[in-house]
Amino acid sequence: MMLIQIAAIIIGLIIVVMALAAVYSKKLSIAVIAAGAVSLFASVLYLFLAAPDVAMTEAAIGSGLSTIIFFYVLNKIRKANG
Repeated sequence: MMLIQIAAIIIGLIIVVMALAAVYSKKLSIAVIAAGAVSLFASVLYLFLAAPDVAMTEAAIGSGLSTIIFFYVLNKIRKANG
């Protein structure tokens, strides 16, 4: 039980660091990857908290689909601007 709590604290700290990286990053692609990593680590944290349905939804929508949509939009913007 103690090991799960330590792992949850470490994952929480990783989430905070990745969120700060997403906010303060100068490059949009790095910010999108960091935001996707926040969502991925959040889904692992939901697994530790015994919520597998929420974890699967977060992994599929938050980490997977949202990141793909962000990169698609960034690609469209770059093509439109030059």
